[in-house]
Amino acid sequence: MSAIDWIVLGCTILFIVVYGIYKSRGSKNIDGYLLGDRSLPWYNVGLSVMATQASAITFLSAPGLAYADGMRFVQFYFGLPIAMIILCITFVPIYHKLKVYTAYEFLEHRFDVKTRALTASLFLIQRGLSTGITIYAPSIILSTILNIDTTYTTLFIGSVVIIYTVFGGTKAVSYTQMLQMSIIFCGLFLAGFVVVSMLPASVGFTKALNIASKMGKMNVIDWHFDMNNRYTIWSGVIGGLFLQLSYFGTDQSQVGRYLTGSSVGQSRMGLLMNAMLKIPMQFLILLIGILVFSFYQYQKPPIFFNSYELNKIQKSSYSEEFKLKEAEFNVAFEEKKLKVIALDKALTKNENVAATSSAVKAANQKLQDKRTEALAIMKKNDAKADTDDTNYVFLRFVTQYLPKGLIGLLIAIVCMASMGSTASALNSLASTTSVDIYKRFINKGGSELNYLNISKLATLFWGILSIGMALYASKLGNLLEAVNILGSLFYGTILGVFLVAFYFKRIGGKAVFYSAIISEIIIFIAFKYDWMAYLWLNVFGCALVISFGLLIQQFIPAKTVKQV
Repeated sequence: MSAIDWIVLGCTILFIVVYGIYKSRGSKNIDGYLLGDRSLPWYNVGLSVMATQASAITFLSAPGLAYADGMRFVQFYFGLPIAMIILCITFVPIYHKLKVYTAYEFLEHRFDVKTRALTASLFLIQRGLSTGITIYAPSIILSTILNIDTTYTTLFIGSVVIIYTVFGGTKAVSYTQMLQMSIIFCGLFLAGFVVVSMLPASVGFTKALNIASKMGKMNVIDWHFDMNNRYTIWSGVIGGLFLQLSYFGTDQSQVGRYLTGSSVGQSRMGLLMNAMLKIPMQFLILLIGILVFSFYQYQKPPIFFNSYELNKIQKSSYSEEFKLKEAEFNVAFEEKKLKVIALDKALTKNENVAATSSAVKAANQKLQDKRTEALAIMKKNDAKADTDDTNYVFLRFVTQYLPKGLIGLLIAIVCMASMGSTASALNSLASTTSVDIYKRFINKGGSELNYLNISKLATLFWGILSIGMALYASKLGNLLEAVNILGSLFYGTILGVFLVAFYFKRIGGKAVFYSAIISEIIIFIAFKYDWMAYLWLNVFGCALVISFGLLIQQFIPAKTVKQV
């Protein structure tokens, strides 16, 4: 990067951190530190909710996912608007009425303390692990720019986020996220405009999408019902609905965002704002990946986008063998480029489109075969080499082709997104640890200052643990999919417990407690033996909890159910 990019990057991140800590000064108790005194307006709530979900993983991995797999991932979010409406009707008013700090406090009101503890523990495990992935995402950026191992950049990024989250609390998180999302939207539109402007003169926005479509990348909707297909309209609307319900309704990283709203109405409006904007935003991010794909039909892409791994093989004893494959890859690209130009002309004249499309697909397959052979050499040199480079596609494009200044801004956007979502996660982990574990079981009669200090210590503890997970994250493939797969292992069970609490009044605490344990065991077995695509695990887990709960309750003497 140029000196201008480093200045833009450094100043943007420094301003965000200082601004957040300044706006959050004066938190004297746990209510101010964890929930911002429940005083934030709807637009702040809405942007904070979006920023918590839209981590660096979204902006780093989604374009790479679209580049490799097309637009079908957008179906993942089709259940979100329905989930937001259900949450606004059911979850939000109950949480506000009880004035809870965490979602899991409600479960003790409805069931008992052991169910609260179990569900809080499942959340802590899931969120603690996935937070490590969000820390790892921006470390990839610095690693690529500085050409050093991600271990060092992971430690640096993690330390920065921990510092401002420990000192600022939830207000620092919310205020910085509001500013971050404003900058992110501007940056995304700029990035899309620049990609289109760099395409050949004969290829505009529409034709770029048309070429990508002929190569199978504009696969937005898939109507086939297949339990083993990760992204279809059915897995998105049904499986996605259950995942989003659990994420936004029971995951403290999101519940903590809208509990900061000054009223039920403000929290509801913030969630509805997210319902309206999330799918268009995700569509735009994936579309940028498609435009980058079209750009690389005319401009030769690197044989491998991860420059760190590329440098390793180029300095190894297999370098000459790798260079030969790289030369074959370059020849295959030039052959494919001629086919793409022919397709371009065919689309302009609307003649022989089907034949030229088939020729392009065949040429592209040959190119991918050469790349696969090169990756095999990388694995031969280092069996632990990370050969999934989808996380690096957009980053490589940004650092190589975008103008000075804009590179620094876009990299700052990705870093800020990570900081925002990671800070929210650490804040939620601290909330659950201090309120559901420490305050409930260890020290029930502590002072406000004592609980405040424990919350800060919990933030520090989970931050260090998340950094440890981040050091392992390179083994997980595409980060956007990895974080959602991890969530799907727990969200169905947690959502099932909450749905029983809301809608199945005859099921008591003992029945739901044991049904949750049994269901979680079955979910892990289902995942291990690949019974279904991961989105369906959310539906499966929820259904198991409800079914086992109804069954077990038959063998337990009836008791009066607590009303909330």
